[in-house]
Formats: sequence, structure tokens, C-alpha cells
Amino acid sequence: MRAFDYARPGAVDAAIATHAKADSAYLAGGTTLLDLTKIDIMQPEQVVDINGLGLDRIERLEDGRVRVGALVTNTALARHELIETHYPVLSQALLSGASTQLRNKATTGGNVMQRVRCPYFRDGASPCNKREPGSGCSAIGGVNRETFAVLGTSEQCIAAHPSDMCVAMAAIGATVSVHGPKGTREIDFGAFHLLPGSTPEREHALEPDELITHVTLNAPERDARSGYLKLRDRASYQFALASCAAHLTLKGGVIRSPRIALGGVATKPWRALEAERILEGKTPSKALFEQAAKAAFKTATAYEHNAFKIPLGQHAIIAELGELTGLATTQEAS
Repeated sequence: MRAFDYARPGAVDAAIATHAKADSAYLAGGTTLLDLTKIDIMQPEQVVDINGLGLDRIERLEDGRVRVGALVTNTALARHELIETHYPVLSQALLSGASTQLRNKATTGGNVMQRVRCPYFRDGASPCNKREPGSGCSAIGGVNRETFAVLGTSEQCIAAHPSDMCVAMAAIGATVSVHGPKGTREIDFGAFHLLPGSTPEREHALEPDELITHVTLNAPERDARSGYLKLRDRASYQFALASCAAHLTLKGGVIRSPRIALGGVATKPWRALEAERILEGKTPSKALFEQAAKAAFKTATAYEHNAFKIPLGQHAIIAELGELTGLATTQEAS
């Protein structure tokens, strides 16, 4: 590892000011930062430890929303009563990711900022536009199976976003609170992660030296149902080949307020907006779910080794909607 300076400020403003003094990285759980620093992909001159800033609380606001501190660990968030009761999709997504040891260290803010698992990005040698803009994308024309996307790709990058937590948050709806040299601002969760386009090196909407302080989840709807389905090569400690986070209510036998987000198949946590429009106000049926699943992937671009992700992602949508509406149980019984 390269040498770096270490600072541990005692307040948010002090952390931001310290971060601005050099080429710096914020340190929370360190599960991504230390990993990438050890393999020389990230090369910070200074590491700013933010673990003493008091950002480790979960609280319900007066308007019903739930505010999660950036330093709340994945384990604490997944097991919190508010999350298990009102946002089961988020608890399930968190518990499906990584190992217990990593969940005990990984933080909410760090998970939101998680970097891609593309092997060409991480090998430090292959051409990679995300690591070295203008050098090319080795995955296009290379091996592009597990950690590569079919939605939201560009000629510059096809790396899939790796987070399970973020897919669930996209389905719930949330805002990201950030603080920086210019003050505090709120970013809609759907706008936080950026598509690669022609600038794959820019992955998020943070400005220089800004720090995530909280993620606030939309207030839960009464009688809402939600769940997370993750499909992968092995049953544990594996990134998704395709995943579906779904959130909806059933009123009078029809679907209301459906929200569907996909993981493993896209370059950012992916809202399936066209699928949601098809589902709204309709009676659950396998044919309806198949129509919605097909619409979710109508803009997909398959590559040599990951074309299977399109039918797999469609299956994830159909299966999770069947589970939430009781259709899967009914069909099994019949």
C-alpha cells in the first residue's frame, strides 16, 4: 500500500474542511476503500475517518419517514424493528449481501458509494474508462458475464452496479442528505447514481468534498407489501446476476402504487418505470406479470456472455410479484 495521512475529525464541518485540504477519501467501514487502496485502484493522499461524527442512528420522523445515519451498519439497519416491520424489502436485501462479518462493518453511506466489481476496473492494467477515461472498455468484447449490465450501458462502460441495499432503496424511494463546503442539500435517491454515458468515471451526484450524512426512506404506505429476490450463482456471499425489489399495495383486488427496482442487470439501481405503469390498477395475473417483465427489459442490450440476464431478470420480476400478490401460492395449490 502507498503511504497516506490519517485524520479523525470530531464534527461534520471539520471532516469536510479536512477532506478539502488534500486528495482525500472518507473512511467509514472501509470495506470498499481499503480493498481498492490495497490493490492501488484508489490512491488517496489522506484518509478522513468519519466514525466519530454521530451519524449512526435510525429515527422515525414526524412525517412518518425513517432517517438512517450514514454510519449505521448494514447489520444494524437490517435488524432494526422499523426496517423489519415497515420495509422488509430492505432488510431482505441487506441480509442477502456479503457475509455477516462484512455486514457488521459496512455502512449505509459506504454501501450507497460502493464501487463496481468489474474485474477489468480492478485489475489495474486493462483499459478501463472508469479508471482511466478514454482508455477503452475491456468488457465490451471481453468476458462479460457475472458483473456486467444489460440496462443503462453505453459504449464507454457496461459494469453493473453491485449493491443490493441500493436496489431496495430505489424501490422504497428515498432522499440522500449531503453536506459540503456550500452547505446541506437533498438528492433524490433515483438521481444519486449516474448512468455511465460518455463519463463513466463519474458515478454519483456528489460534488467535491461533499459527505453523505443520512439516507431518509419515504414513509411506508399503509398495508404495503414488499420483498427482495436475488438470483446468483451460489446461495451466499455472491453478487446478483439479477435481482428484483418490489413494493406495492393491493386494494380491491387490484395493484396500486407498484414500485419495482432491478439489480445485477443495470449500471445503476434500476427503476422499471414502464413495468410499473403496466401494473398500476390491474388485477394480478401471470400474464400481467409477464407483460410487465417484458416491458422492463425492452431497452436492454445483451453482450456475448450475459444475454441470459434478460430472461433471468424477467423471471425475477414475475416470481417476486407472484410472491407479493399471493399468486405464486395460489398456483402452487392448484
